[in-house]
Amino acid sequence: MTQPNLIRKAKPLMTGSRLALLAIFILCISLSAMLAAGMRRSAHGGVTMTDFGEIYYGALCAMQRKDPYNPPTVLREFLAHGATFPKPKNPSDPKDVRVARATVTVITVGVNLPTTLLLAIPFAMLPWSIAQILWVSLMAALLVLASYLAWDLAASLAPGVAGWLAAVILVSCELVLYFGNTAGLVVSLCVIAAWCFFKQRFAWAGIVLLALSLVIKPHDAGFLWLYFLLAGGVLRKRALQTFAVAALLGLAAAIWIAPASPHWVQELHNNLTVVSAKGETSDPSPSGITSGSTGSIIDLQATLSILWNNPRFYSLVSYLLGGSLILTWVLVTLRKRFSQQGAWLALAAISALLLLPVYHRPNDAKILLLALPGCAILWAARGRRGWLALALTAAAIAATSDLPLLLLHLISRRLSISPSTLGGKMMLILLHPAPLLLLAMGCFYLWVYARYNPPANNLQLDAAEAGVRPATAELPS
Repeated sequence: MTQPNLIRKAKPLMTGSRLALLAIFILCISLSAMLAAGMRRSAHGGVTMTDFGEIYYGALCAMQRKDPYNPPTVLREFLAHGATFPKPKNPSDPKDVRVARATVTVITVGVNLPTTLLLAIPFAMLPWSIAQILWVSLMAALLVLASYLAWDLAASLAPGVAGWLAAVILVSCELVLYFGNTAGLVVSLCVIAAWCFFKQRFAWAGIVLLALSLVIKPHDAGFLWLYFLLAGGVLRKRALQTFAVAALLGLAAAIWIAPASPHWVQELHNNLTVVSAKGETSDPSPSGITSGSTGSIIDLQATLSILWNNPRFYSLVSYLLGGSLILTWVLVTLRKRFSQQGAWLALAAISALLLLPVYHRPNDAKILLLALPGCAILWAARGRRGWLALALTAAAIAATSDLPLLLLHLISRRLSISPSTLGGKMMLILLHPAPLLLLAMGCFYLWVYARYNPPANNLQLDAAEAGVRPATAELPS
């Protein structure tokens, strides 16, 4: 069946009020960048942009046919370029010492895919001082563009709410810019690609950008790609085209990395095991939570491990609970007839649910930008569901934003909390509320999405469902 066109007439991307909003977004990201730069200066030398450092020096190794997944090899390359690690601020503080040691681990123990290293070659060809500035600038620019386009999808329904939520995300990107984590790029590419597909503009740009995000962080971009595949019609076509581009990139990276690291799959697995060990940078247990690291883990394992610090327990329950919710989302998507606003509700649900089963950090939670259109739909309808949508979305964004996390980090460092007592467990959960808030947000949007039924003519929302008249229709097949 042929469906009507998504957009009858393309609206201008820039007007006076839109330019003012864009200026606000730029101001917000600039504040984040300045705070990140201040944090970097306070480190008194040494490489603090550790996540980008891992990619940069790993790419340097691979370019010289040295194994980027062998920590001693990367360490030698790091030192050969005159780089240094930041020293503990207080050598007598075990948490400061542990954070300094974690810096060495993050940079030398490679956990990024070969495709990420391949794509980083243009940066690795530059001196570190220039490369890190360009990396942060690119990330900041893409985050602003993604926020603006996410707002644009919601602008016809609730521009004020969407604008404020996007501004909160941008003004709290300090850790993303401080560490240079690829999530800042991947999330932006996902949002931009979604806008291209829904608006049917610059489709090939959307395909390439989504493919890039897939080969850098498939656990972030994969579920957006899966939705497009399940939705059918032109979106399925775009998903298949994206997969083809991603496969070509993956094949090129595998061929490129083979001379330097013929056993990179096993080495990568070993490195992931190292960083997930007790007390290490990716440990979701209370040992990792109380290690002094500002980049807390936000998946369900982090909360469940507080209740019972047994990896078999918290990993299995996290997989079962998070996986069952995602499976429910898949089944709902398969049985539903496509509608644009139904799609936005679907993306609002999965943007929270994808963060729950396996390892994710607050950097990855910027994917909640995809929830702005879904929140706008419910807010425009008013009523209790609108208020609940705003409250849960705002709470999840705040709990995964960098400024609140920095504040909670400073509070937790001053407290002596024992995870072995009931009071200590409750305090740890209160100081790390992100997993439970993401769970609540994901379940809410999944419930709304499952109950949503597109109107019979497939063009307009039912007034009883949303109370507004949409400005757009549906995607063609």
